[in-house]
Amino acid sequence: MLTKFETKSNRVKGLSFHSKRPWILASLHSGVIQLWDYRMGTLIDRFDEHDGPVRGVHFHKSQPLFVSGGDDYKIKVWNYKLHRCLFTLLGHLDYIRTVQFHHEYPWIYVLEGHDRGVNWASFHPSLPLIVSGADDRQVKIWRMNDTKAWEVDTLRGHMNNVSCVLFHARQDIIVSNSEDKSIRVWDATKRTGLQTFRREHDRFWILAAHPEMNLLAAGHDSGMIVFKLERERPAFSVSGDALFYVKDRFLRTFEYSTQKDTQLIPIRRPGSSGLNQGPRTLSYSPTENAILVCSDTDGGSYELYVIPKDSYGRGDIVQEAKRGIGSSAVFVARNRFAVLEKTSNQILVRNLKNEIVKKSSLPIGTDAIFYAGTGNLLCRSDDRVVNFDLQQRIVLGDLQTSFVRYVVWSPDMESVALLSKHSIVIADKKLVHRCTLHETIRVKSGAWDGNGVFIYTTLTHIKYCLPNGDSGIIKTLDVPVYITKIYGSTIFCLDRDGKNRPIIIDSTEYIFKLSLIRKRYDQVMSMIKNSELCGQAMIAYLQQKGFPQVALYFVKDERTRFNLALESGNIEKALESAKKIDEKDHWYRLGVEALRQGNAGIVEYAYQKTKNFERLSFHYLITGNLDKLSKMMKIAEVKNDVMGQFHDALYLGDVRERVKILENAGHLPLAYITASVHGLHDIAERLAKELGDNVPSLPGGKQASLLVPPSPVLCAGDWPLLMVSKGIFEGGLDDTGRGVDEDYEEEAADADWGEALDIVEVANLQNGDVSLVLDDEAVHEENDEEGGWDLEDLDLPPDAETPKTAPNARSSIFVTPTPGMPVSQIWVQKSSLAAEHAAAGDFDTAMRLLAGSWE
Repeated sequence: MLTKFETKSNRVKGLSFHSKRPWILASLHSGVIQLWDYRMGTLIDRFDEHDGPVRGVHFHKSQPLFVSGGDDYKIKVWNYKLHRCLFTLLGHLDYIRTVQFHHEYPWIYVLEGHDRGVNWASFHPSLPLIVSGADDRQVKIWRMNDTKAWEVDTLRGHMNNVSCVLFHARQDIIVSNSEDKSIRVWDATKRTGLQTFRREHDRFWILAAHPEMNLLAAGHDSGMIVFKLERERPAFSVSGDALFYVKDRFLRTFEYSTQKDTQLIPIRRPGSSGLNQGPRTLSYSPTENAILVCSDTDGGSYELYVIPKDSYGRGDIVQEAKRGIGSSAVFVARNRFAVLEKTSNQILVRNLKNEIVKKSSLPIGTDAIFYAGTGNLLCRSDDRVVNFDLQQRIVLGDLQTSFVRYVVWSPDMESVALLSKHSIVIADKKLVHRCTLHETIRVKSGAWDGNGVFIYTTLTHIKYCLPNGDSGIIKTLDVPVYITKIYGSTIFCLDRDGKNRPIIIDSTEYIFKLSLIRKRYDQVMSMIKNSELCGQAMIAYLQQKGFPQVALYFVKDERTRFNLALESGNIEKALESAKKIDEKDHWYRLGVEALRQGNAGIVEYAYQKTKNFERLSFHYLITGNLDKLSKMMKIAEVKNDVMGQFHDALYLGDVRERVKILENAGHLPLAYITASVHGLHDIAERLAKELGDNVPSLPGGKQASLLVPPSPVLCAGDWPLLMVSKGIFEGGLDDTGRGVDEDYEEEAADADWGEALDIVEVANLQNGDVSLVLDDEAVHEENDEEGGWDLEDLDLPPDAETPKTAPNARSSIFVTPTPGMPVSQIWVQKSSLAAEHAAAGDFDTAMRLLAGSWE
């Protein structure tokens, strides 16, 4: 019995598998019905309307329904999607022990015929047969037609009441369980017992068979188990272009290049009639054309066959195999194989005559061995593997890991994948750990492709693992398969029926990621141009790995494009998206990034779109655009923004405007001092008359001079606060298929960032009547020759194989300083302090505060 899933709960009285989904219903003695996902091991739902034990439950074959029957004499039909009972059938006067939908007819059956109470009856999945079990400890087989059913045979062997019995869905056997704490397997043709499984403390109450898969479930006193009777994984070994595997008791070979399947020799049937006695592993020696077949027969044994050359294509030559006892056996040289003797924890090295030629004690307690290169073995214990050199008898490597089920070496024997039940460990040949993957669903098989990527299967998917541990899904599977070989985009697999299946996959995603990891940027660019790579997962991956500029080319949502463009520093793409989004927050963020890069034109455009007059004024100051700064002062006046108007006057060095503003604001002493110091005597005299006796005195012995802002270093074009190096992807790609550098040069030449930008004439505007429209004058100036990016100017990592930097390219990168206090806040503080000092008669300090920012 191979247990796949187990629960602990109240006594389980009813079970039913879903025909398509990995679900199982369990009805409990407590009256609760549980819906489980046996692959994930999770409880999906519970239904609780019965009053008392629920003894029977059954899924409908095609509808989202199940039926239940219990000790409350009620039959309920449920819709599990709606999570409710649709209707209740009444009429029974005793406990309802079993309920079923017929797979074709809309019938629910009840049989009579045993000497004592019948506990269970089941239909055969395809034949007109019924099997039943009762308290008379007997299992009966019935034949039926459209009107009646009659007894055919009786199976005896249980020592207590037979709780449940059914036909296996895929094998010609009957499975029954009983209150004698056993599960029995019967040959349905010979009507004889095959195998018995016992549980120490729990009585069995119910059985269920999956309608399409080789799965069974049994409910007992303390829960349930989902199990198989036999292994379904074919035993196989790959050598060069050939696959050797066992199917239907024959050794077969499959050539990958020609896809030719050939039967070679018959394999001995096991002497016992028990289940799960077939081949478990194969090991092949290509030079001697010999094969080792290991099985669980007799507690673990091996058989050695030498394949005659003339047997290819015939497959009917019977030969006597050389046999021996051993839990594992593998070839370690062309004519030597190692056998694990668990009792003594030794390796016995044998020749092709099955003679012992060497013995070696193992460094750890070992329960299985795997091939690890000529003369080397991987020794497995419960929590570690060891690479052991048989010749030198030394340990080459040691790795802590969960229980390893399968080992897959890369073709060059430099990498190894250790497959556990729910994890994969990738290591090098000395067992130095590289990465670990964890899966919620069982890992079934794997193989290495030609690029060093490990491809593996779970119960439901074909997946990949990159050298750095990144993984993803390649394809969804309908049924489990076992990978044997990978050629390019073709994966060769064996299914559970032993059939070779070539599966064509799309490897674009993992080859793309692998190229990024290995910095093969030319290949990445080619794949972006010629492939359809898309999806949120790919975008998230590119962002996570530091390639937002690549992710930009997979996105259509403008908000996502905007964020990616800002993250990658692609200011042009960010501008395109900001125009389409046209929201204040996005314009603000665009302005911040444009300022960080020193793109004066886009900074101006963004500030105008958000009507951020304070930032716009300071922007005109540092770029030397005094005409627009004058207009900003007029706009501040119209808006009744006194502080903004005063700032603009300071920026312009306009003394008369400053005096006017101070006078209108009621700061006559400050206005008088400003006019007197700067030689505006007519205004000073007028203000002195208004002040009367409160005329402030000016400090003596000082030479006054007009303080104006210094001329900006750069009066036109972009100001290089920060040079952003563009990646190879931005230099070589854009949405139209042309290089970004071409389009950028055109945009720079046209200077067309949007609609025309115009700060309107404001001389005749009334207070509060302000509108800011866009003007081609506000568009940034034409970029100089260094403003666009060329593919040869790209700044790439040192080890990237890309063109060198052009001689005229700027090589230094300037980092913006840490943001300081906003200009407006500084001037508010200084103006307030100046007013306080002026009121106290300290006009010298007040003047220094007002003019000191330019010193």
